[in-house]
Amino acid sequence: MTRDKPLDIKICGLKTEEAVDKAVSLGATHIGFIFFPKSPRNIEPTDAGRLADRVRGRVKIVAVTVNADNDELDEIVDQLSPDILQLHGSESPERVLNVKAVYGLPVMKAFSVREADDLKKIEPYIGIADRFLFDAKPPAGSELPGGNGVSFDWTLMHLLDDGVDYMLSGGLNKDNLAEAIRLTGAPGIDTSSGVESAPGVKDLGLIEAFFEAARKAEHETAVAGRGK
Repeated sequence: MTRDKPLDIKICGLKTEEAVDKAVSLGATHIGFIFFPKSPRNIEPTDAGRLADRVRGRVKIVAVTVNADNDELDEIVDQLSPDILQLHGSESPERVLNVKAVYGLPVMKAFSVREADDLKKIEPYIGIADRFLFDAKPPAGSELPGGNGVSFDWTLMHLLDDGVDYMLSGGLNKDNLAEAIRLTGAPGIDTSSGVESAPGVKDLGLIEAFFEAARKAEHETAVAGRGK
């Protein structure tokens, strides 16, 4: 598949100055901070705000939450001033509307995918969520809705209507990224565990390799498009 605009690249679960600086210097369009205590990538809102201030205005700042209540969101929005709220839990369409109304921010709603029927769950959110994120369903026993390092059948993305704007997530790394982009033509990609040396520990070399793979894949899809 080919694309008509540059690929959005989101590096998620950032916790250090070095990782933030590396991601942005290499061309990340989005950086994500995770506010979920069970995650090894969990960060305090004050710390996330300090990191975000280093690169504010150069990249979209995303706050990732899981079924957060308004008290939690109040603190996150106050300390981080995010550009986007990513809701990675079981939030209903009504909850998404409420969050948008209260905070005046665009919402990216995450969905876990294993089979075709999982994609039908987005239908009530179309026109409500500003963007979708498709992640793999967690493996048995995992308490994390994302960041598990597993992928899903990317060919399912062909079932989406052309107008659905989304980011592809779930086990993306430097080795499988080209295949994921080739199969899906995804307008955006998201990685967290795929650029880590251990859970929650970003590896600057892996971040660099991920961007190299993304640029190569983007070039190859552009060349393929011109050849048609």
